[in-house]
Amino acid sequence: MDKSNQKCPCCSGKTYKECCRKYHQGALAENALLLMRSRYSAYALGVAPYIIATTHPSSPLYVENRQVWLKNIHHFYDQVNFNQLEILNTSLNDQESFVTFVAHLSKGDQDLTFTEKSRFLKEGNAWLYVDGKICKGRITANL
Repeated sequence: MDKSNQKCPCCSGKTYKECCRKYHQGALAENALLLMRSRYSAYALGVAPYIIATTHPSSPLYVENRQVWLKNIHHFYDQVNFNQLEILNTSLNDQESFVTFVAHLSKGDQDLTFTEKSRFLKEGNAWLYVDGKICKGRITANL
């Protein structure tokens, strides 16, 4: 199903084609906030290659074996509902930025909502997710 005209999962209020689709198709996010939103949308829509492409090699989530990593990401988003993204705070700088957000997730009747302060680094022209500190809630190892 084409989701281009549906609301973007990142909760920007825009349609997917007006918002995160361009990043999933190869455009570079201009800042860490846009990268955060587009990564959330990628999880929600199952765009695993984008998650891999936007993860910094020093991240604890980085996996050398791409096939295993793809399988893990697919397994995660096949089981989880991505209900809402709330941006709480941003600290956007030239080379290192932080975005604090609440990801409202669920798995069946189980609430998996969590709050995270994510760290991003700029490598060349590309922003990459490095790591995050969970402020409250639960998270799986593959997020």
